[in-house]
Amino acid sequence: MSKFAHCLPDGYGYVVLVGVGSTFVNMWMAVNVMRARKKYEVEYPDLYSKTSKEFNCIQRVHQHTLESQSQFLMLLFIGGLQYPKITAATGVVYLIARIAYASGYYTGDPSKRRRGAFGHFAELVLLGNVISFACHQLKWIPFGKCTRC
Repeated sequence: MSKFAHCLPDGYGYVVLVGVGSTFVNMWMAVNVMRARKKYEVEYPDLYSKTSKEFNCIQRVHQHTLESQSQFLMLLFIGGLQYPKITAATGVVYLIARIAYASGYYTGDPSKRRRGAFGHFAELVLLGNVISFACHQLKWIPFGKCTRC
């Protein structure tokens, strides 16, 4: 067992697995961009196409996911220190929302990306978990002592 594993809350492994899941969602999106590059003949280093709205929608899904991934992982890993199971479950909802967002956007109709809008609820829960954790760490809210560390 790791030197610090006993300091992590029970169930934190679920949080880590959701973080790994985000890697798979990202890789799926990257593969879709590579396939679309071939299909719509968009050569490197061009990030977007001047002629294919469909390619641009597929590329934008991946780009937006990359833009928000660091925020998601920070909220996931820190929030999970206090509420591991709630945070992990909320992280799964977020990832499902990213897939729904992608599936809608991949149609070539940007308005269909809203299928994944429920992911904003997950973001708010994750943010609340991190704010609660910070308040407990600053002793603004009593939490009790950690007996593991």
